[in-house]
Amino acid sequence: MRLPDGPRTPSLLQTIQLIAQPTEFLDACYERYGDPFTLRVLGLNSPPVVFFSQPQAIQEIFAVPSSKLDFRKATHVFEPLMGEQSIILQEGRSHQRQRQLMMPSFHGDRMRSYGQLICEITKQATAPWTIGSSFSMHKVMPEITLQIILRVVFGINPGPRYQQLEKLLSSLLEDVTSPLYSSLFFFPPLQRDLGAWSPWGQFLRRRQEIDALIYAEISDRRSTYDESRTDILSLLMSAHDENGQQMSDVELRDQLVSLLLLGYETTAAVLAWAFYWIHSSPSVLKTLQEELNSLGNPLNPDALAQLPYLTAVCAETLRINPIALICTPRRTLEPLPLAGYHFDAGVILIPCIYLAHQRSETFPNPKEFKPERFLNEKFSPYEYFPFGGGYRGCIGAAFSMFEMKLVIGTILSRCQLSLTRQHPVRPIRRGITIVPSGGVSVVMTSEHPAKTVQPVRGKE
Repeated sequence: MRLPDGPRTPSLLQTIQLIAQPTEFLDACYERYGDPFTLRVLGLNSPPVVFFSQPQAIQEIFAVPSSKLDFRKATHVFEPLMGEQSIILQEGRSHQRQRQLMMPSFHGDRMRSYGQLICEITKQATAPWTIGSSFSMHKVMPEITLQIILRVVFGINPGPRYQQLEKLLSSLLEDVTSPLYSSLFFFPPLQRDLGAWSPWGQFLRRRQEIDALIYAEISDRRSTYDESRTDILSLLMSAHDENGQQMSDVELRDQLVSLLLLGYETTAAVLAWAFYWIHSSPSVLKTLQEELNSLGNPLNPDALAQLPYLTAVCAETLRINPIALICTPRRTLEPLPLAGYHFDAGVILIPCIYLAHQRSETFPNPKEFKPERFLNEKFSPYEYFPFGGGYRGCIGAAFSMFEMKLVIGTILSRCQLSLTRQHPVRPIRRGITIVPSGGVSVVMTSEHPAKTVQPVRGKE
């Protein structure tokens, strides 16, 4: 088997480089070795890990039948967080079943019914802002996205359980995004429970407290079922597969935690990037503000989500700073011809979202923030795939995009912001996400006439 070229440095060093400086390391490998290239980043006996960004190769990978690939062994690092029943870790029929049960909650009228609540949460979180006050978008956005998850996904209203979950989840997610905790998941030998004072022991105890609250919520919902509820937990509880089976309590818990981890810090990070890019370009801000002003008052969440330039701004943010740098890794179960190579069983294949979005052949001047790209051209799902692709694409992609547009639109319709520092930021790792250095500090410079959120017809 002839593998694509790649660095010859020790596996441990490559792993550290990828964890500590992921975008710089990927850029350097692409610049030196071209596409694709091979890394060894999964331990001392690491199998080859091959990164791809060329659209034709991405299309071939997405088309490989799931029976020829193993997803679980390449994503096992997430199991302690998400649980073994998480859709992220499932394969074959089990993955297809869970996907079919979950998909309806994130599309069509179901998703639009969440719009008014998302706007209201955003308004409440930003209500204390006053002219002249400054704050970090990287601190504000997680507060908003966590509330959206607790109320829209979990369906928990403010109260004792809500407050306990908010506190525990904030603490857990703060730890998980620190360098020490995130390293624990990549190095299993460090996962030792040495008591409540040890990092892993602390993680296990906090996870147990969170699980107890989630299972209590599930139990309450089962005993007092209300078919009028539209939160995602309620919809998942009422869903049946083709055999009439519902999700078990463990499945529900693992899907909720997966949605939390995939939609909390990740969406918050992309929103922080969006506010950075919008306020780094006066022309982008001016065009966006004019489009938002055209809606008048009151704001309608559906109309807000359909604005073309706002949509293009979100799409360009996801291009230049995607939620995840890579798609779900795929481990070959048998020899596989692909992109001019012949890979043996056991090789890890990774469609690299970040590098695909940086290709100058597809996106001229890729380091520039230009929303107009998405007004003037349509890209294939192998050129632009911020939420992954194929049958393993992110199930919450439409919801995440919807949420981004409503949060940005609601804030910019209420107030005028300005960056407190105009110098460029750089991407840095924070747990499983890539965030802007400095946290995107902004100051509120003026207040627009207050806009209320108009309820979606039929949802009052």
